[in-house]
Amino acid sequence: MSDHEIDYLCSFHMQAHLSLWYLGIIRFFQSRHDNTFMHMTQNIAQIIAQELNVREQQVSSTISLLDDGATVPFVARYRKEATGGLDDTQLRTLNSRLSYLRDLNDRRDVIISSIDTQGKLTPELKHALFEADSKTRLEDLYLPYKPKRRTKGQIAREAGIEPLADHLLNNRNADIEQEAAKYINSEAGFSDCKLVLDGARFILMESFAEDASLLQKVRQHLSQNSVIESRMAKGKEKEGAKFRDYFEHTEKLSKVPSHRALAMLRGRNEGMLTLNMNADPGNESKQGSYCEVIIAEHFKLNLGTADVDLWLKTVVTATWRIKIALQMETEFVAKMREHAESEAINVFARNLGDLLMAAPAGAKTTLGLDPGLRSGVKVAIVNNTGKLVAHSTIFPHAPQNQWDKSVRTLANLAKMHKVELIAVGNGTASRETDKLAGELIASVKAELPRLTKIMVSEAGASVYSASELAANEFPNLDVSIRGAVSIARRLQDPLAELVKIEPKSIGVGQYQHDVSQSQLSLSLEGVVEDCVNGVGVDLNMASAPLLAQVAGLNKTLARNIVMYRDENGQFTQRKQLLKVARLGPKAYEQAAGFLRIFDGDNPLDASSVHPEAYSLVETIAKAKGQAVEALVGNTDLLRNLSAAEFITDKFGLPTVTDILAELDKPGRDPRGEFKTATFKEGVEQVKDLKPDMILEGVVTNVTNFGAFVDVGVHQDGLVHISSLTDKFVSDPHTVVKAGDVVKVKVMEIDVERKRIALTMRLDEKAGDKPAPRAAQRPNSGGKQKPQGKPQHRTQQKSQPKQANAAMGNAFADAFAKLKK
Repeated sequence: MSDHEIDYLCSFHMQAHLSLWYLGIIRFFQSRHDNTFMHMTQNIAQIIAQELNVREQQVSSTISLLDDGATVPFVARYRKEATGGLDDTQLRTLNSRLSYLRDLNDRRDVIISSIDTQGKLTPELKHALFEADSKTRLEDLYLPYKPKRRTKGQIAREAGIEPLADHLLNNRNADIEQEAAKYINSEAGFSDCKLVLDGARFILMESFAEDASLLQKVRQHLSQNSVIESRMAKGKEKEGAKFRDYFEHTEKLSKVPSHRALAMLRGRNEGMLTLNMNADPGNESKQGSYCEVIIAEHFKLNLGTADVDLWLKTVVTATWRIKIALQMETEFVAKMREHAESEAINVFARNLGDLLMAAPAGAKTTLGLDPGLRSGVKVAIVNNTGKLVAHSTIFPHAPQNQWDKSVRTLANLAKMHKVELIAVGNGTASRETDKLAGELIASVKAELPRLTKIMVSEAGASVYSASELAANEFPNLDVSIRGAVSIARRLQDPLAELVKIEPKSIGVGQYQHDVSQSQLSLSLEGVVEDCVNGVGVDLNMASAPLLAQVAGLNKTLARNIVMYRDENGQFTQRKQLLKVARLGPKAYEQAAGFLRIFDGDNPLDASSVHPEAYSLVETIAKAKGQAVEALVGNTDLLRNLSAAEFITDKFGLPTVTDILAELDKPGRDPRGEFKTATFKEGVEQVKDLKPDMILEGVVTNVTNFGAFVDVGVHQDGLVHISSLTDKFVSDPHTVVKAGDVVKVKVMEIDVERKRIALTMRLDEKAGDKPAPRAAQRPNSGGKQKPQGKPQHRTQQKSQPKQANAAMGNAFADAFAKLKK
């Protein structure tokens, strides 16, 4: 073998070894990354499990399903073995926390990388960063290392003054003027001792204010003791009258209810109120803050009366007033807003859920009336499938006053189409139009003995009527007639019609325009999705907007389903969905169980049994010697079956139990029985109300402080939380929900301001005790009654009032002395 060949072989072996070495290195780092990711996921699962008080395995399995593209409704309904039976509310909380904690980890990685690049990442700091369980704690730790614009402290450091700051901090008996003179540097802008000491002060202020442990102590003190002070903005007494409850309002910051927080924040945003955080509500002297004591104790300063001690007192005071106080006020007010917004969004979500899940009147021919005065009353008749069959406009009210003609027109239409229900919108002229509907019913009683009228909320109907969807459905129909169609349909099936309207337009929120619109939309979209999938959707009847809310589907797939239906006729089997353009196996898996096909080829397609479990049903039927068709609805047979005997590796007890229950009552509607309220005759305006009058009404909105009820006078009244029942109530949602029909008693009427106080405690009398303040809807900017002044005077044992005031005075005196 030649030397050349030997060299070639050696080179080849060396390259091979190097390649294997590089491959090993790559695999090592890849393994570390994978292990780190697994560790982080396990850690997140552990945290969420503790928060939800469930097993870690439940959370881990759920995270895997969600990461794999599963939807919350699908996981809640069809993966109970994996989740351990977590419901949709728990799953949405889990999903939200998962997103937060993953964002937290991403931010942690960025911070660690930034500090490491600076060469300042110690093992202790790294450990602290990994232990940080909130974004606030993480940012506190990052603060000293965070790139920032050139500060006064940095300028002083660049001038070489930092050693002076350290020396004075550690040598209290030093001659402060003599030491400062050593650092005079005219070229750097420190031409005398005062400027030098100012520079040293800025260095220490920044160092103190960036201490994460100190910030934690200050934050803890403020969370326990601080109050929010709301005051009238100068010269705004008349202009800001609706906020007058907050012109002199003080309340513990950590205890502010969401509706009051949002009212104050709205007042501030409109320039009617000023808001300030008071860190020391018990300190009447106002000369110093206990937070200054916390700062001094944290750094073990033990300050006396020496010149250096007096100078250090000014450092502490300035650290609090200039560096920390404003930061903490911004942070705490932001937290107050965040908490209030979260509560308000929850209120909106719960009200929306109640409204969407209101009982449907059913497939009955319905006449919809959209009331109006000068422009007339718009009339639309829809058949039992919701199809528009007739429409008109009548003018029963002033100035035309064509009352009798209007009754005749409606009577002819009602008899022609055999109308069973009349839906009257609750807007302007609704009570007058309701009276018209009453005369209509009387005039056709012989031909239509079961004709009934119901007042329907028309919130959002105008939004739908002007929408692209309505224009596509009724291109040649006047916008106002489209509104009457929507009113009629939402009586037939509230869920099917309301999904066509942006949830925010339905108007069942508490300060809904003051909260984060992105968070609100996310929450409401989840509510709509849960409601739609909870009820199920008729695949052959549903509109595209309704189909778009089904798990696994979107607007594009929903339109494609409708297009396929129009071109090929009705679906007869669920598996035909796989022929729809762009609807693949994953979307089919997620959606199929929530889509119903009535009178199709397979009776199971009309139930919530998922196609993946059809084989199990066939096994059950075979075991009992029955056809699948004979099994469906066979209560006697099904209730004698034991779910345990049909458990397999694929289908556990929860799934088998659900299947047997569904076979017993296939396609059951979880919505309640349809009920209506009857408004009192002769009570049509606020001025018609009298104290102690008992009325029937409909709950339109539930808030944290009570419930608003429509009693037919164009202005909802408030049942305060204290007047809902004879028992203590902490959450009004546990007593009533939107859509409930209730009996109320009038307690107080403010005709001028159109405010009504109601009670559901019917044994109360208007004069027995002070009634809750008559109120208007919170989302119209109405004021709320403060619930008494909180007591803020009591101090913690670690901060006696005398010590607070004395130390505060000492700091204030020292600060004033050195400013001279």
